[in-house]
Amino acid sequence: MGTAGPATAQALQFADAYPPEDLVLQTARRLAEEVGLPCVSPGAGAALRLLAAAGNARSLVEIGTGTGVSGVWLLRGMRPDGVLTTIDVENEHQRVARRIFQEAGFAPSRTRIITGRALDVLPRLTDRGYDLVFVDADPTEYAAGVAAAGRLLRPGGVLAVNNALAGGRIGDPAARDPETMLIREVVRDLRDADDWVPALLPTGAGLLIAVRR
Repeated sequence: MGTAGPATAQALQFADAYPPEDLVLQTARRLAEEVGLPCVSPGAGAALRLLAAAGNARSLVEIGTGTGVSGVWLLRGMRPDGVLTTIDVENEHQRVARRIFQEAGFAPSRTRIITGRALDVLPRLTDRGYDLVFVDADPTEYAAGVAAAGRLLRPGGVLAVNNALAGGRIGDPAARDPETMLIREVVRDLRDADDWVPALLPTGAGLLIAVRR
């Protein structure tokens, strides 16, 4: 079996840039870049929108608000009465995201924006009360986020974890830095768990998705 060549890389780049982004998303992405915040690629955002739409999602949890890029994609996939609960430790980022959500046409009632550490907030959320949980925060909290998703998701609910390829290092045995090791452990544990049906998508920084049995 041959290795992926330039044509494959170009095809992946084309697929990741395939979904168009309007002015609202372009603005949110630019604001994220200005403060040095990574955010989901258009391809990963479209995948999140698809997951929310396919599950007719009414209630979502996002760990890592950022400037609202992923939140807009998720909201656009949810049902019209759906509510996005988004958590971030940075109040200033959430202030920007709140404006982005408004500019995207979503009423304030469509979002519940909570400022605080995810590990402090997640225990207060309702068991089996959510259709989708998106984890996009500090990799040191990925395992805790996945564990919380197991409690928060209804049966058939979807977990999505961003940056699952660890900057391309996930498959490199020589990559032993703490961040890669933590992400690799989460990817492996979900693959081997009996109560999850997982897949690893090579879109953006890598999107690990899993359905709760």
